[in-house]
Amino acid sequence: MEYSIQEIARAAGTTSRTLRHYDALGLVRPTRVGHNGYRYYDDRSLVRLQRVLLLRELGLGLDRIAEVLAAQDAGSDLGGTADAVAFAEARVLDAHLGLLEQERARIDRQIGAVRRTIAALTTQHEGNGLMEANMFDGFDHTKHKEEVIERWGENAYAKSDSWWRSMSAEQQQGWQDQVAALNADWVTAMNDGEDPTSERAQALAERHAKWLRGVPGAPTGEAFEHYVRGLGEMYVADERFAANYGGAAGATLVRDALHAYLDGAAGEETLGG
Repeated sequence: MEYSIQEIARAAGTTSRTLRHYDALGLVRPTRVGHNGYRYYDDRSLVRLQRVLLLRELGLGLDRIAEVLAAQDAGSDLGGTADAVAFAEARVLDAHLGLLEQERARIDRQIGAVRRTIAALTTQHEGNGLMEANMFDGFDHTKHKEEVIERWGENAYAKSDSWWRSMSAEQQQGWQDQVAALNADWVTAMNDGEDPTSERAQALAERHAKWLRGVPGAPTGEAFEHYVRGLGEMYVADERFAANYGGAAGATLVRDALHAYLDGAAGEETLGG
């Protein structure tokens, strides 16, 4: 099956001019050129274009992309039968997939850092600065080191950087898995129509409060109660946070369960911890 250059441009979110430029550079050749000069592309050309766009997203220039494609093609032997070509291209894309998964993990860490910064900005109390929120997790610490030192001083940089770096890769992953599991359990409880004051919801609220207490820089005593209540309200008010709990309904369950927990005896025990 063949596609016109206009169809490919629309599907890839690019322009015909860009595709012609890729052709001139030898990055993505059309399958054929019609007598009217129109370029047409087949499925293999689509895969080739996807590889180029993936490398562009990773920040490579066109010259470097040409080198990478040539090296990958030479190493994968993209000649032979159609099945052999498809298998070889799948192996090449598998390598690209690994790079994308690494990039996704880094972006997930950046998202978490920004969310903690938002929480610190909207709920912080005296003595709990932004650097306590580990706001640069997922970023290149070396790249931002000078800026951080200039803004907050060397001690602030060292404190922010040390908590995450002090953990092994397994511990870091464990911390992320803990958050993911807690969020998933809240979503399940919401889907099951759980009441905020039920035993199940209160057990989740206890887990949630203990997790928040474990985040470096979390306030203590009465300030912790205000901190948790403020976060609960923010979960509902901000759709980006609500999305972690399945939307507004899930966020409302979390907020109400946390409030009920803090109002009860179990909450008093946590506040005194």
